[in-house]
Amino acid sequence: MTLKEAIADRIHELCNNKGLNANSLATICGVDPSTIYSILGEKSKSPEVASIKKICDGLEITLGQFFSTPEFDVLEQEIK
Repeated sequence: MTLKEAIADRIHELCNNKGLNANSLATICGVDPSTIYSILGEKSKSPEVASIKKICDGLEITLGQFFSTPEFDVLEQEIK
């Protein structure tokens, strides 16, 4: 799993827990829906930390809570 895939999976998980879709997430985060869709889809290869921070703020969690899952602990190095 890549970092980008782990980020998208985590956003999906958090949205499912709160009963949100991509448009409602964008609204509560104050970002354009295209930003959310690009992170969840294939368009964004490396989501910006600032965008993830806005998502965390909208979901009322910290960046630490966002990244505190086993998926992020076992990611392999992507730089070759």
